[in-house]
Amino acid sequence: METYDYIVVGGGSSGCVVASRLSEDPGIKVLMIESGRRDDARYIKLPATFFKVIEKGRDVMAYVGEPSPGVNDRASVVVQGHVIGGGSSVNAMLYVRGQAEDYDGWAQDGNRGWSSSDVLPVFRDMENNMELADEYHGTEGELHVSETGFHHPLSRAFIRAAQETGLPLNPDFNGARQEGVGFYQTTTHNGRRWSAAEAFLRKAEKRPNLKIMTQTRVARVLFEGTKAIGVELEDGRKLGAAGEVVLCAGAIESPRLLQLSGVGDADHLQSHGIAVVADMPGVGTNYQDHLETTVQGVTHDPISFLGQDKGLRAVRHMAQYLATRTGLLCSNVVECGGFADVSGAGRPDVQFHVLPFMVGWVDREPIPEHGISIGPCFLRPRSRGSVRLRSSDPRDAALFDAGSLNDPEDVEILVRGVKKAIAILEAPSLARLIKRRALPEPGIEKDDDALRHYVRQTVKTVFHPCGTAKMGPASDKMAVVDNELRVRGTQGLRVCDASVMPRLISGNTNAPTMMIAERGARFIMGKESISA
Repeated sequence: METYDYIVVGGGSSGCVVASRLSEDPGIKVLMIESGRRDDARYIKLPATFFKVIEKGRDVMAYVGEPSPGVNDRASVVVQGHVIGGGSSVNAMLYVRGQAEDYDGWAQDGNRGWSSSDVLPVFRDMENNMELADEYHGTEGELHVSETGFHHPLSRAFIRAAQETGLPLNPDFNGARQEGVGFYQTTTHNGRRWSAAEAFLRKAEKRPNLKIMTQTRVARVLFEGTKAIGVELEDGRKLGAAGEVVLCAGAIESPRLLQLSGVGDADHLQSHGIAVVADMPGVGTNYQDHLETTVQGVTHDPISFLGQDKGLRAVRHMAQYLATRTGLLCSNVVECGGFADVSGAGRPDVQFHVLPFMVGWVDREPIPEHGISIGPCFLRPRSRGSVRLRSSDPRDAALFDAGSLNDPEDVEILVRGVKKAIAILEAPSLARLIKRRALPEPGIEKDDDALRHYVRQTVKTVFHPCGTAKMGPASDKMAVVDNELRVRGTQGLRVCDASVMPRLISGNTNAPTMMIAERGARFIMGKESISA
């Protein structure tokens, strides 16, 4: 059996960080296994064309959940990166860390060493910010963070309109306060996407001690007793790990692999004929995701992104980009947004993602007119779902129940978020550009029951699944990993991705996921330690 010191399962945002850090030691032999292909497609590199990547479907995986009563028996469809760089290669590139209270809450729940003061230095170490340099931002890390080189007129109008409703302007959502509206900072550099692959893996993949396997699927982790000793691939090959196996496969795949390997709820595993290595009932539970609905307005003039990727206009945009690295193709599309406290919670509980065109989804065609879409997203959902096995066959997709909106309070926050979005759409700076409101239908905001139905019928994922192998103290019987990300009940096995988040952070999850991976690598290498 070919043996490595460390096997990293998953080549997404977290896997790129872990593989890069571990391979910095030339005496360590590292293998990273990714089920998708290389990240060399042109559309991945151009910020504005990430929608093309999702539409083509080759570099993403769509996980289809069970129909959920909370969303009017619709199936939740969660699209995840299926390519080197993972989500960071296909997302909208928003660099958002969340709120200090998120991490302080993790620490208060018993995860010592994960407070805001503990994680902020890690964020700063990784960051190379093009504009900001202060106590919240670093300038010497590998992860380039900048503003994009293009701001659409509808994005500017949203920011002004939101201020007209009372929200403050905020030039830095990752600074002293999150509340307010403004342009998002992005993981871009010189007009290009700066994914985790670009930031961390490009330099690492040249090292002779790092091997990267693509288009290769792992079937299970191999154990001797409770010690992880390697992995078995779906084609039957076995690869050894003298040190550790590190799962970085994401919040749906990592718990699926744990269960296929005998780590999970004993009754569930035995029902599929899987020998139990560690009875861990929390594996696959605690699933959380950010959900948003939409408020859309049709513009008087044809000023949106609609049609800009067709014909001569597309040729003109590409020529400008290739010649000068400027123009529309530098846009990350979701250029602006903000954070608002719509329920009086004392901290923002809704995030707005704003797109300068009319957005559809898998069960709803986009309205074929020029316009703007404002997406209110609930930041700290109470609803929980699960990821279980359909069978012991590793080729079978997970039995995935997102549990979307199964807590009615989540609906109430989204209803308030829709009302705020409507107020912004009707504020003077946007109202002068808008011919009519397309969604939700005018007048619905006067009927809360109708608005609740609208929310349940239109809500969709923002692609931030987490929590299915949550971190927690030994006293928490549903905790899967300890505060150094080691899987309880086993040895030589860690999870270093968004699965370990005990509670979803208040914002986009890519930057926090890379922070988690960075800390995981430090724990493995003995560069950092937290006593349990």
